[in-house]
Amino acid sequence: MNINIQLLFTINALARSTPWLQPWMALYATVGGLVLFVELMFIGWWIARRRSTLPPVAAALWTPLGMLLAVGINQPISAAFAERRPYLVYTNLLTLTEHSWAPGFPSDHAVLAGAVTATLFLVSRPLGWFTALAAASMAFARVYVAEAYPFDVLAGLGLGAAVSMIGYLLVRRVLVRLLDMADPTIFRALITATPRNPPVEPIAPPGFAGRYR
Repeated sequence: MNINIQLLFTINALARSTPWLQPWMALYATVGGLVLFVELMFIGWWIARRRSTLPPVAAALWTPLGMLLAVGINQPISAAFAERRPYLVYTNLLTLTEHSWAPGFPSDHAVLAGAVTATLFLVSRPLGWFTALAAASMAFARVYVAEAYPFDVLAGLGLGAAVSMIGYLLVRRVLVRLLDMADPTIFRALITATPRNPPVEPIAPPGFAGRYR
């Protein structure tokens, strides 16, 4: 038995011994975790627009796009591997979610989590570390509920982070340029919370105050 299977059974044994944790892990491994990552992306945008520079805003706005790109790229990859879910192979596993026939390697949920984490680090280091913790928890939860093997989630985290970061590096200059162009438009509130500087009134030179009355 290789280490991937050994880790799966070890974590599944932990799931059996922690019935109080099972409903929370099942929720987080499915809908709850996805909702959290949506909220983290919103927080990233909210933090970025309070900065005085555009690159953090570009990273925050790219984050959901990079996530979708990473998940999209993962679809043909997982279809090519066509790996069956653990509970379809080992029927003695404790299963806490409904069975899925979709391929499991790399894990879509882990790809999503890795992609969001990578670019939120560019927005805020504290937020990036919190998101990394949420991503690690998501990866563990997917194994805990027997939806994925440990290597499935590790590969997913790496793939998601790589696709999102490479994509951002390729489009960063274009994004910043577009945000700079949008600054004087009605979309400025989506880019920055900093108020626009009021026009500076001319200061009358000494002895010429009457001309400015």
